[in-house]
Amino acid sequence: MRVVIQRVQEASVTVEGEVVGAIGRGLVILVGVTHGDAEEDARFLAQKIATLRIFEDAAGKFNLSALDIGAEALVVSQFTLYADTRRGRRPDFIDAARPEAAEPLIERFVGLLREQGLTVATGQFRAKMLVRLVNDGPVTIIVDSP
Repeated sequence: MRVVIQRVQEASVTVEGEVVGAIGRGLVILVGVTHGDAEEDARFLAQKIATLRIFEDAAGKFNLSALDIGAEALVVSQFTLYADTRRGRRPDFIDAARPEAAEPLIERFVGLLREQGLTVATGQFRAKMLVRLVNDGPVTIIVDSP
């Protein structure tokens, strides 16, 4: 699994003109699934994200995690994280897991984030989504599961 984490002041996801998920201060988590990913990958990423120290303390140092500050999370499925652009001009998505495999794993990932103690909103799987966010920092981090 691969995630792109963006620290945000606020964020929302809109599908067909309706807001389906929104958060205040926290993390937007774009998540992609590849072949062979399993619950262990989702568990690793959920724990890593919840405890990753990317929020500033009073001294301005990255010493606080999402759990430490009561941050929220907005999870958005993103198969394009596995785009292969090495050949030609059109990305190839062969490394992205099929929706039948990816959707339950992303749902489990959301559940694991909640078990870690985060409040989680989501986008809508397989929908055309408009994601709005105010990146804080900006801070953007990529994490792959082992």
